[in-house]
Amino acid sequence: MLLIVQLSAEPSRHRVAVWRELRRAGAVPVSAGTWGMPAGPAFQPAVDRAAELCHKGGGVLAVIDASPRDEASAMLIETAYRAARVDEWNEFEADCGKFEAEIAREIAKQKFTFGELEEEEQSLERLRRWYLDLMKRDVLGLPEAHTAEQRLHACESVLEGYAEMVYDVMRGTTPTADTPATQSEQTSL
Repeated sequence: MLLIVQLSAEPSRHRVAVWRELRRAGAVPVSAGTWGMPAGPAFQPAVDRAAELCHKGGGVLAVIDASPRDEASAMLIETAYRAARVDEWNEFEADCGKFEAEIAREIAKQKFTFGELEEEEQSLERLRRWYLDLMKRDVLGLPEAHTAEQRLHACESVLEGYAEMVYDVMRGTTPTADTPATQSEQTSL
């Protein structure tokens, strides 16, 4: 479907809110003020939210069900959609790499605390939510989605290994010279 956004230039917060909603839903810009996205029930709630944001800003969101007339037209839209999804998957994988590197740094520093573990668990949960959001809009079933799933599982394994180290240190089963568990940490176990 094509989505045509008509909003006044000022204040810009309304245009930005609509733009963010459409991007979050997986829409891709086709031209100034025109977005393309797959039609289907999974995308309708985002279209409704974008329409409401347009209305609040004094504008209109026109939704047009469209079918390409030829292969070149279909490829134009699919190529733009595919490129946007591939970029998202690549960004996701880069963040998985940052997650793994962060845990490696904590291990190297021997920072085995429950507070750090909780922070890393929150980071992993953010990656899981992001992965699910990306899957919702990857209607093309790109191979990058499979690679991203493998990276997410690797992140889960890395965190699991780190958690075991934290629990071992806190229990005193593998004490480290640099970071022994404090009395208050041992008491909280």
